[in-house]
Amino acid sequence: MCQPKGHESGFNSVRHYSILEYARFRWFKASVVLCAIATLAYVWHDPAPRPYGGTPLGYTLGTIGALLILWLLWYGVRKRHYSSGDTVQGWLSAHVYLGTALVFIVTLHTGFKLGWNVHTLAYVLMVLVVASGFYGVFAYMRVPRVMTANLGDHTLDAMVLRIADIDREMREKALSLPDILFALVDRSVKGTRLGGGFRRLMSGHDPRCPNALAVREWSRVASSLKGEAAFLSKEVYGLLLQKDQMLARARRDLRYQAILELWLYVHVPLAFMLLAALVVHIVSVFIYW
Repeated sequence: MCQPKGHESGFNSVRHYSILEYARFRWFKASVVLCAIATLAYVWHDPAPRPYGGTPLGYTLGTIGALLILWLLWYGVRKRHYSSGDTVQGWLSAHVYLGTALVFIVTLHTGFKLGWNVHTLAYVLMVLVVASGFYGVFAYMRVPRVMTANLGDHTLDAMVLRIADIDREMREKALSLPDILFALVDRSVKGTRLGGGFRRLMSGHDPRCPNALAVREWSRVASSLKGEAAFLSKEVYGLLLQKDQMLARARRDLRYQAILELWLYVHVPLAFMLLAALVVHIVSVFIYW
């Protein structure tokens, strides 16, 4: 059967581009051009004295760097008001590439002269902000995919509700089992926790999880059961295993969420520290230079 012209590949022709590829690498090309112009100006500059922050070229590169810093900080506020997904992607692409170019331009602004002063502090903070931004780009390009693969068609809330259903079912069944087995189930129901401290969240598992303990101990304790009790024990054990798998997926999801949020707790405070250091740097230059 013939297909209409221009539809030979159907939906398979659709390709999703990352922020780094936005508009055929528009902002990558712009950043390369900006860095190339800055490099040519630095090389062309009169070698006596060599370019540094106090020369006309140094002031020019410093002004460009300061404007880039202010724009990049403004983006963090402005992006909350975007309604178009394409606009967000474009501005985020610019944020990444221009932030990378910023390090190059400011390094030329310093003339590779660093010391123990507020000017170097501003430079170091800028590098840390950009480095934490790189981590954020990596996290947001990779983690959402593994989060989707981990949860499948479920949500974390749905999994928590399913775990609660499993708890009720296996507790009812365990009432007919020996007390030692019921105690394992009871501890699993009452003692299982999701989340916790930073270390537990980032590890993605709970080494003291009572459900994992019940899974490990069940076969040994229930090995002597016969008849109906043995059959019921297998059912409860199957529910424990099902709960254990769902807990593992839920804890991985919480870990992925923590990874996504972690960089903001570093990136945003560093950005404000950079802004403060930049103000001190500029004011001190005008006062003392």
